[in-house]
This record gives sequence, structure tokens and C-alpha cells, in this order.
Amino acid sequence: MAKGLGKGLDALFTANKEEETVQEVKLKDLRPNPYQPRKIFQPQAIEELKASIQEHGILQPIIVRKSIKGYEIVVGERRYRAAKAAELKTVPVVVRELDEKQMMELAVLENLQREDLTPIEEAAAYQMLMEKLGITQEELAKRLGKSRPHIANHIRLLGLSQPVQELISDGKLTMGHGRALLGLKNKKGLTQLVNRVMKDSLNVRQLEKLVQELNDDVSRETKKKERKDVFIEEQETRLRERFGTTVTIKQSKKKGKIELEFFSKEDLERILDLLQQHD
Repeated sequence: MAKGLGKGLDALFTANKEEETVQEVKLKDLRPNPYQPRKIFQPQAIEELKASIQEHGILQPIIVRKSIKGYEIVVGERRYRAAKAAELKTVPVVVRELDEKQMMELAVLENLQREDLTPIEEAAAYQMLMEKLGITQEELAKRLGKSRPHIANHIRLLGLSQPVQELISDGKLTMGHGRALLGLKNKKGLTQLVNRVMKDSLNVRQLEKLVQELNDDVSRETKKKERKDVFIEEQETRLRERFGTTVTIKQSKKKGKIELEFFSKEDLERILDLLQQHD
């Protein structure tokens, strides 16, 4: 893991298992990781893991660190929850000497590598790493081996209201829907708009178009009369996909303008970088 976070963190991932001692500890002495990025644990998945543990035991030890009141889980909270459901008294663990920063990094990276976090959980994990490590989106992207737009687009989701974040976490709205909703200028109409998306099963492109209409403060009837020509709509779509943000082309008889929305200084820098790139 050449691009892992933190000095010495690679060693934590690639530790020689032959040198690690597996020991049994009381389940009641374990405590969840306060930096656990996963907030949603699917009951069915826990139940399936519980059944496996009852038949085969815990095949992979839980990684923990010593704490004042017992042990803190670094990696393996699903195994811990399943073991608890199976009413085990003890569980196998590997104790590692980690400071709080290393525990946070290892927990976050392990979950990111699994690639099954929700977009909101992933966004919160990126935000936490940036805040705790004091690094920028660009630096985080390089260390994780991801693009800056990927990091930026996720973190922007944290600007959504809590109810909308929950809809994305539950899979009722996609990340694309969330990005489109961020472009809504009149936040008072957000709840009504989300309800319409849910009721009419609007896809992302339909939602983007609706947000644009609302932002222009034009009624649906007027919009039908003043509908842009096909070429302009195609170019807006192309630019939207290119820059990952709301793009509006306004045209008059003799001139026109292109508007690109950004939500932070780093988002602006991302767009400027793309503008300077050649296709």
C-alpha cells in the first residue's frame, strides 16, 4: 500500500502475522472504535456472520489496542457485533500498539479498501482525515491514490441537510441526486423538491434540469415556451459532465455567457485545473 496514510502506517497493514500473537479476551472488555467511519451495519449481514461464527468460529482475529478500560476495536467491529449476537464470552484478538491517530487512520483506510461504505460515510471519512491530519483535498487524494474530484464531490455531500444525507445512505437517492440538490439556490424548496424526486422517481438528469429551472425562477409553463435549442442543452450536459457541477449557458441575440457553479475555494481550484487541461 504505497500511498497509505501516515508515517509507518504501511507497516500496520503489512505487519508480519507470524510475529503477532493471537489471544482470547472477554467480549465485554471490547469497546467500539470512536473513529469508525461505518455508521450503518446491515442486520442481515450481521445475522449471516453470526451464523458463520456459530459454525466455524471467528476465523480472522479482531485488531484492537489496549485502553484504560480494556480494549478499543481498531478493525473488526462487524465481527464484534456478530460475536455479541452469538453470545460468545471471548473472542480472538491481536493487540497492536497504536496511538489515537494511527487507530483512526487504520480504521478509515480498512473500510475504504472494502469499498462498501455509503457515499455519506465515505465523505465523512475523508473530512475526518483532512481535519485530524491537517491536510488538503489534494494531499489526501494523492495519499489515497484517488482523484481530487472524487474526494471533492464526496465531501460536498456533507453540505446537504441531514434528512437528505440519510436518504442517500439508505440508497433511496444516489450520490448524483445529492450533487444536483446542492445546486438548489432556494433551500426552502428543498423538502418539496426531494419529495417530488421520490414520488416521480426522477433520475439525476431530470433533477438537474428541474433545479436549473427553479434557480432561474421560471414557471414550468414559461419554461416550455422559452426552451433552449437542442445544441445549447447538449453543450450544458457535456460541460456539466466535464466539470462535475451545474453549468448554465445563457444566450441573447448578440452575445452569451457560460456560468459554472462552485461551492468552496478548493472546488473552484478543481474547476480551474480542468479548464487548463487539454482534451
